[in-house]
Amino acid sequence: MTASFPQSPDQLPVRRALISVSNKTGLVEAGRRLAALGVELISTGGTRAALQAAGLRVRDVAELTGWPEMMDGRVKTLHPAVHGGLLGVRNAPTHAEAMERHGIGGIDLLWVDLYPFEHASATGAPYAEVVEQIDIGGPAMIRSAAKNHGYVAVCTALEQLEQVVQVLEAEGGTSIELRHELAAAAFARTAAYDAAISAWFMNRLRGEAPVRKVIAGRLGQTLRYGENPHQRAAFYRTHDGSFGVATARQVQGKALSYNNIVDTDAAFELVAEWEPWEPWAPAAVAIIKHANPCGVALGDTVEGAYRRALQCDPVSAFGGIVATNRTLDSAAAQAIVEVFTEVVIAPEADEEALAVFAGRKNLRLLLTGGFPAHDPQSFEEVFRSVSGGFLVQSRDNSTIGPEDLKVVTRRQPTAAEVADMLFAFTVAKHVKSNAIVYARNGQTLGVGAGQMNRKDSARIAALRAADFGLDLRGCACASEAFFPFADGLLEAAAAGATAVIQPGGSMRDAEVIAAADEAGIAMAFTGVRVFRH
Repeated sequence: MTASFPQSPDQLPVRRALISVSNKTGLVEAGRRLAALGVELISTGGTRAALQAAGLRVRDVAELTGWPEMMDGRVKTLHPAVHGGLLGVRNAPTHAEAMERHGIGGIDLLWVDLYPFEHASATGAPYAEVVEQIDIGGPAMIRSAAKNHGYVAVCTALEQLEQVVQVLEAEGGTSIELRHELAAAAFARTAAYDAAISAWFMNRLRGEAPVRKVIAGRLGQTLRYGENPHQRAAFYRTHDGSFGVATARQVQGKALSYNNIVDTDAAFELVAEWEPWEPWAPAAVAIIKHANPCGVALGDTVEGAYRRALQCDPVSAFGGIVATNRTLDSAAAQAIVEVFTEVVIAPEADEEALAVFAGRKNLRLLLTGGFPAHDPQSFEEVFRSVSGGFLVQSRDNSTIGPEDLKVVTRRQPTAAEVADMLFAFTVAKHVKSNAIVYARNGQTLGVGAGQMNRKDSARIAALRAADFGLDLRGCACASEAFFPFADGLLEAAAAGATAVIQPGGSMRDAEVIAAADEAGIAMAFTGVRVFRH
């Protein structure tokens, strides 16, 4: 790739390097290797102190600028002696003359890693502390060096600095191609940093949609392909402080595919609806195929919940994704490996479970250490691309409890039916629309997903239950959106449902309520629609 400096040297030696890093890992070793190459080291504050403590000669930036650090370190590198050294085009006569007249020496290498703003904002640090982690001088230097990549190599990570040092040791200078590559990475880093800062401010304001919205992530994995083999794909990670597939530790198995990631995320988001913060909270297991649940169940143990979830659709479970909200034990692991499974995701797994899974080398095991943010006050955002743009919405953190139900029929649901209705509605929230879910005793019996009309979803869910010998008599039926006509509700009643939960709000609610009363079933409105497209 040709650079924008056709007359800049292809092999550029490094005589002076400015280093200022928050993370001191690898700092001393890198400093020693640069010093051994005869590179003059310039640094600031804690970075300079660490290098000097290792016996290295380091020039203070304050000596370069003639000004001390001030305002608690907010101002130290914002000076022409620094930026002139980074921005000066060495073979431009006017630049060279200005550098000589003002005593500005060229800086050939910059290593800056920025204050840890993303970490501070993601871990809930106090407001003033987060603000102090907004780096000003660092991004300014990075951008100056990257703009002048014809003469400056800029590094924003230790691995980049190590790459540069290796090239200097082997070849004596950096190539224009390498400096161009480093510049591209540098601008991406400052863009991501600014995006994180902007998002933090906007999320605290929670006002109108901002005029500009930036999404930033760090490459976590280059994927073999996307949804199909002819599509390119990559997996990027953000810094939202949540737990899930993006932050999970992969214990075993081959690399995740694009579709694995999509399905695994859907599975873990579903079971996270039952976060086990309390001892009495049930174990939840979801089995996902093509982003839809083919079986979900609660139980006293993970094994019990898994076997109940499997009953709903053991055919579709083959090659599926299994998620649970509790630590995996050996009994659960033994049950899961009885069926070919692509991915298992859980908060943790004990040693016995790990030993069981180790016998299935192709099974991918992910441990998250926590759960996605399901706080109703959370302003975490969900993105979807469209041609020429993208959509942004807040995460659906809606929760429905018994107190939220408005019974609209003459017959009141029993306590058991209420529990079944709430369970079914929670599952329906994670089923592609149009969605119908039949459930009883904390177990899905039939799932109808992604149909163009609700009546078909109700019919398909009943057919699937019948295929696997599951009796729908006395079950609850959940619809994630209102019944626009009575036909869908009548289909559920014919299948055996005795209680129905739905948002309500249709122009024909009265017609649907009358049909429920005539069928002798109980029906409750939630007032909350949970479409999933």
